[in-house]
Amino acid sequence: MSKPVLSIIIPVYNEEEGLPALFARLYPALDKLGVAYEVLFTNDGSRDRSAAILREQFQKRPDVTRVILFNGNYGQHMAIMAGFEHCRGSRIVTLDADLQNPPEEIGNLLAQMDAGHDYVGTIRRMRQDSAFRRYASRAMNKLRERITSIKMTDQGCMLRAYSRDIVDAINSTKDSSTYIPALAYSFAHRPTEIEVAHEERFAGESKYSLYKLIQLNFDLMTGFSTAPLQLFSFVGIFISIMSLLFVVYLAFRRLTIGPEEGGLFTLFGIAFFLIGITLFGIGLLGEYVGRIYEQVRSRPRYMIEGILESKEDA
Repeated sequence: MSKPVLSIIIPVYNEEEGLPALFARLYPALDKLGVAYEVLFTNDGSRDRSAAILREQFQKRPDVTRVILFNGNYGQHMAIMAGFEHCRGSRIVTLDADLQNPPEEIGNLLAQMDAGHDYVGTIRRMRQDSAFRRYASRAMNKLRERITSIKMTDQGCMLRAYSRDIVDAINSTKDSSTYIPALAYSFAHRPTEIEVAHEERFAGESKYSLYKLIQLNFDLMTGFSTAPLQLFSFVGIFISIMSLLFVVYLAFRRLTIGPEEGGLFTLFGIAFFLIGITLFGIGLLGEYVGRIYEQVRSRPRYMIEGILESKEDA
């Protein structure tokens, strides 16, 4: 097998129901492109038959298929990082396994790279998600752009194309956790975005719970900017000034009116508010300290149990 021009990286986690449909659409779409390609699946510790199905597909198309098997569940972005470190193409496209992003759109991303762009992001057209996820995504997009100055219209769409230089730059980083699309954008010289189709999930359910979405956005905020800390510092200064003015006001009333009993619950309310602000600040500091802790331990980001590939690829 000649060295591929195009590498497709697909993280897989408990997708046994949808993998046959993915294979049926992915390989014909890639064959039509007329370029040498490889498909790298990363099995992210699936607990169903996903690994067995990937093995069967490797046996059917060993010339263009490679499978990375994790020994546990390390998350979607670590699965993509493993693909980045093992892919051989000069152009790399990431794709979800749930068929919400049609494989037939890959050609449109490559056309943008032919036009000279080194990073191609995507915007989901007619997004087939719940109203809550759409509105929450828009809100986080706006907040992220204000804090990090990273302009991505749709940060949640995994269908993206990267040049070899950008992937090599990402591989050279040693962050224990990172948000790949934002990191790639910061390395890109000529980024662009295009609209792509979006379909309902073919089978199964989303692997991103509300907690994971919040965790992902905290990683994004704290990994690319210290603005949250600076904002909290300004809030602390503002509250300190207001608290000082309030104490002065209470002292003035004590001198002019005398002791009052009705203000006790007001003081309780103010105290609880300040305690809440303090706890939030401690949590925010904890996010940054936690990132430092993960980094200084220098532990492997993931462990590979095995790789299925032909002898010519090895």
